[in-house]
Parts: sequence; C-alpha cells; structure tokens
Amino acid sequence: MSMLATDPSADAERRRGLRRMRTVAVSLLLFAAAVYVLTLDRDGFLGFVNAGAEASMVGAMADWFAVTALFRHPLGLPVPHTALIPRRKDELGRGLEEFVGENFLQEEIIRDRISAATISARVATWLEREENAKRVVDEVAEVTAIALGKVRDEHIASLVNDALVPRFREEPIAPLLGGLLDEALRDDLHHGLVDLALEELHDWLRENPDTVQEVLGERAPWWAPERLNEAVTARIHLEMVRWVGDIRDDPRHRARVALDSMLRQLAADLLADPDVQARTERFKDRLLEHPAVISSGISLWNALRRALTTSLADPRGAVRLRLMQEARAFSARLAADAELRERLDTMAADAAVFAVDRYGAEVTAVITHTIERWDGRQAAERIELHVGRDLQFIRINGTIVGGLVGVLIHAIALVVH
Repeated sequence: MSMLATDPSADAERRRGLRRMRTVAVSLLLFAAAVYVLTLDRDGFLGFVNAGAEASMVGAMADWFAVTALFRHPLGLPVPHTALIPRRKDELGRGLEEFVGENFLQEEIIRDRISAATISARVATWLEREENAKRVVDEVAEVTAIALGKVRDEHIASLVNDALVPRFREEPIAPLLGGLLDEALRDDLHHGLVDLALEELHDWLRENPDTVQEVLGERAPWWAPERLNEAVTARIHLEMVRWVGDIRDDPRHRARVALDSMLRQLAADLLADPDVQARTERFKDRLLEHPAVISSGISLWNALRRALTTSLADPRGAVRLRLMQEARAFSARLAADAELRERLDTMAADAAVFAVDRYGAEVTAVITHTIERWDGRQAAERIELHVGRDLQFIRINGTIVGGLVGVLIHAIALVVH
C-alpha cells in the first residue's frame, strides 16, 4: 500500500476545523440530553421541550452513527455495513472513475468548455504585453539551447549509421536526381547557379593571374624558353578571363547551350538509362561507405549547433530578435482575425476530444489504480480530514431537525388523544 501525500500545514488547519465542528455537534447532543433530563415527566410547555430534546438526541445519535459508519466501526463494534470507506474503497474508486468518465469526459462538454474559455483570444491578449512575449522567447531559447546541448557526437553518428545510411542505400537515387534535375531545367532554376558560378570564376581568374600562370607554367614544355612560356601562359590567362566573361555576359553563348544540352541528357539518362543508373547507384554506395560521411555530418551538426547556441544566448541575437518579431506578428494577427481564432479554438477542441477518446479510459483509470494502492485506514482518515468538517453539519442538522420533528409529533399526539 502506498502512503498518501500530505501537506502538514493544511492538514493541521483541517484538523482544527474538524475538531471545532465535532465539538459543536457533541455540545448540541449534550445540551439536548441535559434538557431532556431536566424536563422529564413534565407537562404543558415543558412537555413539548422534553419531546423535542428526546427527538434531538435520537436524531443526533442516528446521524453520528451514519457519519461515523463511513470511516470506521462506531464504538469499535463490527456492525454490518459500517467502515464503508476502508472496506469498500476499491469499489468507491471504480464508481468515481465511471462517474468522471460519464459526466465530464464527454465530447459536448469538452467542446463547450473550450469554446467558453476562448483560448486563442486569451493567448492574443497575453502576448500583446512585451514582457510576456519576451518570456515566451526566453523560454523557447533556453529549452532549445538545452536540447541542442543534449545531442552528442555519438548520437549524430548513430543517426547517420543506423537511420540515414541504410535508408539511402535502399532508396534508388538515380530516378530522384533525374527528376529533380529535369524539374530544375524545366523551370530554368539552374541558370541562377550558373550565373553565380561564372561571376565568381571570372572574378577569381581576374584577381589571381599569378596563380593561374603558375599552374599553367608547371605544365609547359621544359625545353621551351622561359620567356616564351611566360608569354604563352599570360596570353592563355587573358583568353580565359575573356572567354569566361563572354559566357557570363551572353545568355545564349554556345557554352551555355552545350551545358544545358548536357544537363538535359544527364537528366534523361538518370531517368531511363540502366547503365547510367547503375553507375550512379555504385557511386552512391561508395560515397556512403566513405568514413568522411559520418565525420562531415558531425562537423556540419556541430557548426550548426554552435551558430544556433551562440545566437540563442545573445539577447540581441538574430534568432531571438526574429522570434520576438514572430511573436508580435502572431499576437497582432490573432487579435485581429476572428476567423483564425475560431479555427484555432476548433483545433484545440478537436485535439482535446481526440485525446479523451483515445486516452480517456487510461486517464480515469488513474483514479481506480491510485485508490487501490491506498491503505484503507489511511484513506478513510484522509477523506475524513477533507470532508469530515462538512459532514458534522449532518449531525448538527439532525439534532435540530430531530427536535423540531419531536415537538411536532408530541403536538399531534396531544391532539389525537
């Protein structure tokens, strides 16, 4: 049996309240008994008082027995159907589970409560305050930084080895590359990359003539005069700069047309040529087997993590500033767009209904499982501590109502006789 969690200060206050109400109930019983003894065998008005006091004692004792029987055997006597909570706590737990499931976890009730809560409107109002938006961004940044720090190199290596590489091995890459290349050519997406590459290549050739001439000079004939080789390599460098510049500036240059033709043929071969497809798959397998795949993945992850962590740690970093902008924009849109609020509230209700339909039984079963683990005597003591004070009103009301009924019965008896 598990022990019940308690709050000592709250329990002390509950015990004081329970003792006070018990004292009141017992005091009324003793008062009724004293009045009964003092008015015994009296007639007239005192006869009514005596009848009321007698009935008050009966009502007080009956209700004391009823209240006490919930938690223990009255006077320690094993009277049948007493000490109900210690003896039947498991049945009470199952009944409470069914009550909660049937009366609270229903779709109509859930949708009605979520609709009345106007969650999205409250979120919009809450996010309008700068300190609240900053709090959200701070929490997101902190949690994200912690999550990033928990991912270690071995986790990335395991992801690459155990998940990505096997998946890439199984998936034919040639048709995928062919389809992507064909779509890119159809939409002329490659022209931007070609323009960028030509621009960078032209600038590099123009700014690094010595490097180009040195590379060309290494391949010049050894028997040719040095001055001739220098003149030839300088001329070749100049022509290379002009040629690359012409290609860059002329969208219809023959080199561009030849490149487009080559790429279209490659796309067609990747989609339909078995030999090209086989060579592509073999290249893919060799690439996946290379140790640099894992090390490159780890290096890429570490670089990305360092960049994100650094930006998240900086209150004026780009990531945090962007998150603040998005939070403000979302709050403004949510406040202005009633249709969006309705959609979000509906989504929240749908999610809650789905969760209840799928996991409601498990949620309510917690009630039964928890109560089953309780010790019966402790459970009775705890329940009495929480509701016993209010139950003493039953004893008090029984004493008062019993007295009134006693007076009424005495009056009827006098009238009948």
